[in-house]
Amino acid sequence: MDVETIALCESLVSGQGASLVEAVLASGRWSDGPMLDSFEQAFARWVGRKHAVAVGSGTLGTWIALRAMGIGPGDEVVCAAHTWHQVAQAVTLAGATPVFADINYWSGCLSPEKAALKITPATRAILAGNTNGHPAAWNALRALADAHGLKLIEDSTEALGSRYLGRNVGTFGDVSVFDFSTPSALCTGEGGMLLTDDDALAIELRYLRQRRLSDRASVSIGARVPLQASMSELTAALGLAQLSDLDERLLRRKQVEAWYHAEMQSFEGVKPPYLAEDVDEVHWMLYVVHLGKRFTASARAQMIEDMKACGIETAAYSHPLHQQFFYMSAAGASGRQRGVLPDTDRIGDRALALPLHTGLDAPQVKYIVKTLKDTATNVGAGAAIYL
Repeated sequence: MDVETIALCESLVSGQGASLVEAVLASGRWSDGPMLDSFEQAFARWVGRKHAVAVGSGTLGTWIALRAMGIGPGDEVVCAAHTWHQVAQAVTLAGATPVFADINYWSGCLSPEKAALKITPATRAILAGNTNGHPAAWNALRALADAHGLKLIEDSTEALGSRYLGRNVGTFGDVSVFDFSTPSALCTGEGGMLLTDDDALAIELRYLRQRRLSDRASVSIGARVPLQASMSELTAALGLAQLSDLDERLLRRKQVEAWYHAEMQSFEGVKPPYLAEDVDEVHWMLYVVHLGKRFTASARAQMIEDMKACGIETAAYSHPLHQQFFYMSAAGASGRQRGVLPDTDRIGDRALALPLHTGLDAPQVKYIVKTLKDTATNVGAGAAIYL
């Protein structure tokens, strides 16, 4: 077994993917073409929504969605600071103020109860994510948004294929946001998708996404200045090919997950992966373990270095936004220091992401877990880890 090949994630191109990219190259039309339309339509069907609008990234997509909803300076958006894809930064880019609420300790998702405490007259939206693939409590979040007349934005940048109350993630927000960069199970290098069932909102999202060649003669198109944030035909070709076998890929990832679960039983005090009530299925973005209470952020950093020395790429799952300099130093910062979001701080310090992709086999997973156990014992003086 070549341990040097154990990467955190891997992106593979199928023969169909290469063929579609070659077809785009041969066509001479590398942007704003039929491949993009096909990918949008296919992805909307796969998730189960009416409209899909391809964008340059999940963060850009969220920025566009906020603009389309008229959310900007003077407005507040309640969101979580705990995440891998830091989509909440789009709130800052839109000129609005992110108001960080704490998470549910078990799911890692924005807590509806804690989010309710952060709502003020200036609040315009709730931005909640399906953290590492685990669905948020969408029934409670929808009830909260409706009770206060707020928009509900669903961050699905870490989730593909998970199901809640019989529905796919990505179908619960007024708009949902996907991201196709590493380490997504559907990876096109960069790119994202906005999904909605609202016809008027879809029109506005498309308007704000890009200024097209056909708009050059218009003097009114700049009334609401659009971004240059679309997806290329080449990227769409990769996405369409990856979507064609995504269900099969997700099943293979489930097998890798099962190997992890079996090997993790060798740890004292291991808790099984958490699935909240009403969650039908979770497809994890990465295999994330939570270190025990004896571990600190610096201990986790040492473990990451130890694992790297053994040929295994791992990563801190989250560097919470409220602990980052920009948000800690922002004028009028509220709830942006350690101790105010205790569950976010606790998980943020101790969540460790392990490799999860279809290139892994059972011996590699066994090696990863054994190495993790060894470094956990060395760094944590025998402290148990738990999921």
